[in-house]
Amino acid sequence: MSLSLPAESPRARSLTGVLPECLAALTGNSAWFPAARSAIVFLLDGLGAGNLTARSGHARFLSVAMARRDVAQTVFPSTTAAALAALLTGERPGRTGMVGYRALQPSSGRVVNQLRGWEHDELPVDWQRAEPLFEREAAHGRPCFVVTKSEYTGSGFTRSTVRGAEIVGVDDLEERVEVAADLAVTNPGSIVYLYAPDLDAIGHRHGWESDEWSAMLERVDGCAARLARRAGPDTGVVVTADHGMVDVPRHRHILFGSGPLTDGLRDVGGEPRMLHLYAQEGAATSLAEAWRIAESARSWVMTRDEAVSAGLFGPVDPEIRPRIGDVLVAARQGVAYYDDRVADTSPQKMVGQHGSLTAEERTVPLIRLGAFAR
Repeated sequence: MSLSLPAESPRARSLTGVLPECLAALTGNSAWFPAARSAIVFLLDGLGAGNLTARSGHARFLSVAMARRDVAQTVFPSTTAAALAALLTGERPGRTGMVGYRALQPSSGRVVNQLRGWEHDELPVDWQRAEPLFEREAAHGRPCFVVTKSEYTGSGFTRSTVRGAEIVGVDDLEERVEVAADLAVTNPGSIVYLYAPDLDAIGHRHGWESDEWSAMLERVDGCAARLARRAGPDTGVVVTADHGMVDVPRHRHILFGSGPLTDGLRDVGGEPRMLHLYAQEGAATSLAEAWRIAESARSWVMTRDEAVSAGLFGPVDPEIRPRIGDVLVAARQGVAYYDDRVADTSPQKMVGQHGSLTAEERTVPLIRLGAFAR
């Protein structure tokens, strides 16, 4: 069947290329960026290019700095676990194994959280399968730094994606920016990854169209301006994101706790805008058909084989295939799906969401500052 998926330009830059191109710029060999003495990747979790454009009055520094070409495509699913692993390894989810927010752990048969599963002994150390780029670079003597919130410094996800780097925990956003700039300036040839989750957290709670989100965007914009000043003209800075965000109010929630949409359904993974549906033995075909009949007008519904053949996850290693749902449901309208058989309904309070294939979720900024703006 034809999936009628959104077309990607063959010239579109991928989030997987950001860190390799920054590293290449340090030797003057980047196809994207001018040469730089050191480099900083400033990752603003949850800031889509469309979100930034729509609220440009609250981000005057970034909006002025952002040229039309300054965008990239994040991976599918457009969610933090998949995207950050892709950014930090240069590999897409079919190689990293980070195929969504929650995914099947085949050896245990459980659906586990791919951001926090290590802390609950649900994921093995090597669950994320690709080599972190920092590990490779540090082995060759390059200074590599990660500046993030303190709570993330010792997490399993952090260890799996930034091995080899020196990790610095700083809770205050403005101070985090200062530390990152100082590290880049005082360590020539270094690469610094600066992570800011603040917009994403507020977007999930209040929505990206809220006053609270706009206020945080103003703060983040000021931090980006400060970073460019402190890092100086010899340091290349790129501001990017892991995904964008769409607001889904409660009346746009679709609850599927009974009826044909759960016939033959064993487990649900993914996230509300990109479901991994794991079928009971022999029920995958009928489950896919039931979802196509009910939801194909507002979502892309595809089987695992169709999604893999379409290249949505990039090349998929054989060990990774069982982590992907038998059926995938990716929202194209402003809806979100919830299994209302579960006792914990707190996720339904979430307003801002992401994970699917829409431009709002997949197109992110790629803004060049400092030496990269030349």
